[in-house]
Amino acid sequence: MVRQGSSGTHGSAPRPAAKAKTRGGAARKPVSPIYRRRRLFAGAILLLVLALAVGGFAAISNAINGASPAATAGDSPQQELPGSTPAPSQSASPTATATDSPSPSTGCDEKLLTVAAATDKAAYAPGENPLLTLKVTNGNRVPCEVNIGTSQMEYMVTSGTDRIFSSKDCQAESSDLVKTIPPGQSETANFPWGRNRTVQGCAPVAAKPAVGTYVFTARLGSKTSPKAVFQLG
Repeated sequence: MVRQGSSGTHGSAPRPAAKAKTRGGAARKPVSPIYRRRRLFAGAILLLVLALAVGGFAAISNAINGASPAATAGDSPQQELPGSTPAPSQSASPTATATDSPSPSTGCDEKLLTVAAATDKAAYAPGENPLLTLKVTNGNRVPCEVNIGTSQMEYMVTSGTDRIFSSKDCQAESSDLVKTIPPGQSETANFPWGRNRTVQGCAPVAAKPAVGTYVFTARLGSKTSPKAVFQLG
């Protein structure tokens, strides 16, 4: 029986498969997973850089063109209606200065205006002239306008029932003088009396007041003061 030699196909070792060739003839190496991840990461970085570049360019363009930044979600736009005007700002009402005079009030009660008469001395030596003073006081809690002109004033001197002197008898002219008197304050007007006698119509009187007791009474409008007594020497 003839045996087949060792060169036969049966019983021989299998041959390795042929390597794949690339188009250029070189063998293509398989891509590892690590290399693939690196490529994906590099691509993501590139896309991020491009996005930042585009956004920065848009911001710069808006700044150059004068575009205002967009309002945030928390801001509410304020609309101005056509024809409307902005509300005026409030300011501190200005304060009154010390030189301001008080304004008269319509609540002034004339009954609370009082008139007083006084002399600068209680007794006068011979040849010494008395100084007669009219004083008006505002007893209201508000300022009052008072006419203290010569048209409203009268200085009267009497002795018993004898009418000695009146400033109205020989008054050449009269005038009005309205003043605002603050609450609780007074105005005064002085009249130097020359120790002479007068009569209505300003006729000359030769007689002179004698030594004795005299009474001075002041009148302002319809108000008459209490009596002020003094002595002439």
